[in-house]
Amino acid sequence: MNDSLRVLILDDDFRVGQLHRDIIDDQPGFTALEPVRSIAEAREGLRSSTPDLLVADVFLPDGDGIALVRETGVDAILISAADDGPTVRRALRSGAVGYLMKPFERRALTNLLDRYSRYRNLLAGERPLRQDDTDRALAILHGSGEPVSVSRSATEQLVLAALGDGEASAAEVGERVGISRATAQRHLAALAARTVVEVRLRYGATGRPEHRYAVRS
Repeated sequence: MNDSLRVLILDDDFRVGQLHRDIIDDQPGFTALEPVRSIAEAREGLRSSTPDLLVADVFLPDGDGIALVRETGVDAILISAADDGPTVRRALRSGAVGYLMKPFERRALTNLLDRYSRYRNLLAGERPLRQDDTDRALAILHGSGEPVSVSRSATEQLVLAALGDGEASAAEVGERVGISRATAQRHLAALAARTVVEVRLRYGATGRPEHRYAVRS
């Protein structure tokens, strides 16, 4: 799938919308579209821009964010000050992939975006899925018990775990972790620059050598 997931932000507070846009634009693999401030603008944005993900407030001046998600069927992260069970259950029934209660820290949103990206990568394409593929995708999306305060280096830790005691290519690491090859390559390059992993070359019969990565002992 495309490395960059396009995100439409819906919040009637202009400052909040811009803040969320900046957070999303700083997240590798995501591109924030211009925020919208009403249900009507969101419907138009969903039709014209076909984003991959909607990040929306629940209570809007002209309608209900949860109803919009249920109506359109778009993947969504819903954000609200509402902390009651019925609202959260209604949000999840609508198809939302995440629910954040205001106020929340920046890392709560970035961690949820990271999990969503890996979930999307695991379920990308038309290949038949095994049950453990589905179980793994759901576990990643819901955090597998990890708190939302996991730091930005969470993906790097998963990359290192995927390497284990052996060596692997960026494509192999991406498949194991549930991220794109380009994202795995970016993290591996950063780890190599810090000498956490080493790069090895494997020469085949023809073509350029394959880059293989291994954790430094």
